[in-house]
Amino acid sequence: MIFAIGSSVVLAGLAGATRLEERAAGVHERFLADRREALPSLSDPFGVPAAARLVLESARPRGLASGVWKRNVVATVFWVGELPGEHNPTPNTRSAWDPNWVANFGGYDDPDQRAGYQPARFTPLLNPFYVALPYNDVTMGGVHRPEASEVIPWFWQSYRGAGISVCKDRWLAIHHQGRVCYAQWEDVGPFEVDHWQYVFGNADPLPNRNSNAGIDLSPAVRDFLHLRSGASVEWRFAEDREVPPGPWLHAP
Repeated sequence: MIFAIGSSVVLAGLAGATRLEERAAGVHERFLADRREALPSLSDPFGVPAAARLVLESARPRGLASGVWKRNVVATVFWVGELPGEHNPTPNTRSAWDPNWVANFGGYDDPDQRAGYQPARFTPLLNPFYVALPYNDVTMGGVHRPEASEVIPWFWQSYRGAGISVCKDRWLAIHHQGRVCYAQWEDVGPFEVDHWQYVFGNADPLPNRNSNAGIDLSPAVRDFLHLRSGASVEWRFAEDREVPPGPWLHAP
């Protein structure tokens, strides 16, 4: 009798344990189901949301794109080796990026004695189709200006290290009375050295003694466009692939 009662107690205990395990299994399954529904909305399986971050509408710098024309810009003529004068306070025996500009060019780029688009007395070692714009991306301390990476559209594409200009040798297209000439950016001027608002933005050139000129052109550019110093031109930056065949590509 005692044995029978003990057996009943044991059986009842086993049945209760089974029901408890079944309830626990049911609760666990419902928990897993809830987690499965929640996981797609989370950034990781532990339910920790991703850190907030700023998303910009555009990663393009503030500078204008290469294809934007600047219109009604007064152009003056300058040349390698030009000495200071009334309208040119800075000698052009060196450029903003080349302390040995005359030697590297091959000599004095005489604006009066010409043989076609080249100086008459020698064959230049550098492209005689060159220009100056009033912005230097490198300071006298040998580092890039603080705004350079933001305003120059091609800055990171052309970046080669601290203090190395990304503006030097950049191609421009210059239009005057139906003719378009291509030339490379080789110096800084006229007058200003940090006017990025004009060179890369929408501002006009700053007032200066040369009728508010905004670009300097070499004798070769002058002759190709059939213009005189003080004439108005249109200009824009150009990608290398846009530069067509012409005398500007015949340089060494």
